[in-house]
Amino acid sequence: MAYSYEPHYFEDFEAGQEFVSVGRTVTESDFVMHSALTGDWTELHTNAEYAEDNAFGERIAHGPMTFVQATGFVYRTGIVERTALAFLGMNYMDLPNPVFIGDTISMEMEVTETKDVSSRDDAGLVVIDCEVTNQDGTVVLQGDMKFLIKTRAEADDPHA
Repeated sequence: MAYSYEPHYFEDFEAGQEFVSVGRTVTESDFVMHSALTGDWTELHTNAEYAEDNAFGERIAHGPMTFVQATGFVYRTGIVERTALAFLGMNYMDLPNPVFIGDTISMEMEVTETKDVSSRDDAGLVVIDCEVTNQDGTVVLQGDMKFLIKTRAEADDPHA
């Protein structure tokens, strides 16, 4: 069962640790807001008549929208609340299947790496492998996310 976790500092993360997000249903509003924010009004995502005559038979989510929702799942778990200093990118991201309006998606996460950062004593690198699936268990995103996470010593410093 997905639920909220306590914020984790760098020292709290360890390889093999797993977390599960809550689910959320993708809506028409998600498509519109993503298009409005990015300026990407590609017809495959925004024109029902056009999309009906294409490979998927209906509109599909923008790939970047699925990624943005995945980052939201990480934050929504609470594990990086007030401890993440930066999202540093990804080593890989795959979008093997489309997301449709009405799909309910959720994400499973596994910490694959923690590493001290030689240039910083206030934070370390945490890499989290992510898999987003829909209500049928179909994988719609796989990838890893790299975060710079505060150390506990940084949190205890009253001048931080």
